[in-house]
Amino acid sequence: MTAQHRNAKPLALKINGQTLETRLDPETPLLNFLRNDLGLNGPKYGCGLGQCGACTVLVDGQAARSCVIPLEGIEGRAITTLEGLGTLAEPHLIQQAFIAEQAAQCGYCLNGMIMMTASLLARNPSPTEQEIRSELSANFCRCGTHVEIMRAVQRAARMMQDGI
Repeated sequence: MTAQHRNAKPLALKINGQTLETRLDPETPLLNFLRNDLGLNGPKYGCGLGQCGACTVLVDGQAARSCVIPLEGIEGRAITTLEGLGTLAEPHLIQQAFIAEQAAQCGYCLNGMIMMTASLLARNPSPTEQEIRSELSANFCRCGTHVEIMRAVQRAARMMQDGI
């Protein structure tokens, strides 16, 4: 897959387990490349400042705001988007938990909430309620599904521990 940009330079990017070689402006935000060039629409454009969490992806397994990461900052690192976490046919346990708890209303924050949960549970498979609240506190949800989201994270932790 190749995209051409004004100040293009060759880059090797690993996204959702696939290595892509392309020529891009190294200052292009990762979010723009994911959505515009690859058609990966899990990460959303929210604030453009890395503050709302809608654009969250995993970079080497750690949650990161893709709207403020230039492509040159991720070359050679493993990027996982919501689409790389699970699919419609085989959703990840975290995605299954969010569905089971009906932890979405408008769904705009959902990408960030799920990706932050994936990062948290990879580091801490049995978080307390306070640890979950702290982890998700920088992700904005205007619909008020916080109770359902909390239950979904707790369910996901149990499911992952039980190997369901």
